[in-house]
Amino acid sequence: MTESARSFPRSIDLLSHQECRLVVVDVQEKLLPVIPQGDQLVARIQQLIQAARLFEIPLSCSEQYPKGLGPTVPELAEMLPAPQEKLHFSASECLGWSAAANMADSRTKVVLTGIEAHICVQQTALDLLALGYRVTIPVDAVASRNQLDWEIALKRMENSGASITTTESILFEWCEVAGTDEFKQISRLVTGKK
Repeated sequence: MTESARSFPRSIDLLSHQECRLVVVDVQEKLLPVIPQGDQLVARIQQLIQAARLFEIPLSCSEQYPKGLGPTVPELAEMLPAPQEKLHFSASECLGWSAAANMADSRTKVVLTGIEAHICVQQTALDLLALGYRVTIPVDAVASRNQLDWEIALKRMENSGASITTTESILFEWCEVAGTDEFKQISRLVTGKK
């Protein structure tokens, strides 16, 4: 079903692939080994990147002090554009985006992934919210070394206006409708079937 053929309004809280950007924050070689379930985190971010490519969603990637923390892990780096280096914990400055109201396109919704949830992801989310972006955090695509830090970061981001969901929810919101080639590709991503 095309946008013009839809007979009902779509919620502003749903993620349309035409309005989104995907940001991967600091999934770096020296950080990932200390993250519980790091392999699962990388797998979820890979799903989001593959879906973003399918729907032509702009991708951004940051690295926190790569001289000390190493580059983005290879399994993500090969899928992403060149990372933006940063020293500030928030990635908002290195992204170089103006306020959402001043953006030339309608991509004012940001799906934010990466590590650590309570430091760089959280500070990026709060700064992007302050710039007028609608921020969505997939809980299974952000992580911290410590469970309590992760939990409190999610609560704080949600209390500040970020939407909290899962990777699979985002994938199917981007897809929007069944019966298309994109739906089949998203279904394969979710089930792991070739």
